[in-house]
Amino acid sequence: MNKKIFTILKFCIFFSLGIFLVWWSIQQIPQTEYEAFAKSLKTAKYWMIIPVFLILSASHVIRALRWKLLMEPMGYKPSLANTFFAVMIGYLANFALPRLGEILKCTILAKYEHIPAEKNIGTIVAERAFDVICLLLMFALALFLQYDVVIEAYYKMMDYSSSIKTNESQSAFNIKMIFALAFVVFIAWMTIAKKWQIIFTKTKVIIKGIIEGLLSALKLKQKNLFIFYSILIWILYLAGTWIGLYATTGTGVGLPAAVSCLAFASIGMILTPGGIGAYAILIAKVLEINNVPYALGLANGTLQWFAQFAIIVVVGFICVILLPLYNKNIVASTKS
Repeated sequence: MNKKIFTILKFCIFFSLGIFLVWWSIQQIPQTEYEAFAKSLKTAKYWMIIPVFLILSASHVIRALRWKLLMEPMGYKPSLANTFFAVMIGYLANFALPRLGEILKCTILAKYEHIPAEKNIGTIVAERAFDVICLLLMFALALFLQYDVVIEAYYKMMDYSSSIKTNESQSAFNIKMIFALAFVVFIAWMTIAKKWQIIFTKTKVIIKGIIEGLLSALKLKQKNLFIFYSILIWILYLAGTWIGLYATTGTGVGLPAAVSCLAFASIGMILTPGGIGAYAILIAKVLEINNVPYALGLANGTLQWFAQFAIIVVVGFICVILLPLYNKNIVASTKS
């Protein structure tokens, strides 16, 4: 119960941050440019969402293929369909509660592919580690192509980050105090109820499974294919961002700018649930340094965020429907 309350509170905090960033980003548009922002969205080439939709959907398929590779050293070979369903449903769940999707992905494969959830947690941690490396490489490429832009964008990001912290410092302190008090009460209850032995036993099993999942990355039989998939995922991300820049008038500033936009927008996806607010702001800031008016950049960032949101919602809900149907057909065919 305490964990659920903590998760809900954490979601409310980050979702509120996202809503605040949406409001804050619009407030940054000068009154003289607000009409340009509205016009940019009104005249956008919405049909360009279709190729972006297909490209980013393909990246999710590649992500599922890469995840399958991490499970093979542990002796598991889940179907691509179930792995893809788990990936997309996980993304969908993350819009509701941050990190809920990671747990849900593991439980889906545990139910339909009989892969222990704790072992898959380890593979997800390993996967995220490779994603961080790829993101760092993307920043390195951005620095090479647009050194001045990246440095200036970094300082701009720090400026509004500090302003947000100033506005929310008191509420954040109050929330920390509530969590600290809840933690003390929890420890006292655990001690009185003598639950520690049960917790230690379960924790030991979970940690052992996570370690096995992590070590799977070191035992890969197809390391080159894993690296290829990792690079391909980010190439597709870049292609989607690059094409997306041309969806609004005045924001098609070329591939180097797309690299910088992707690098910073990826940080935005981490800051708030689904990147709400932060994703569009960071793209707008990068484009502004590339001599694109802030209003136009924000319109483009908003459109690109919406495209990603639409992919997760549409494909995610389709996967929710197909998951039980696909596995029902598998069971039926096995019996026959």
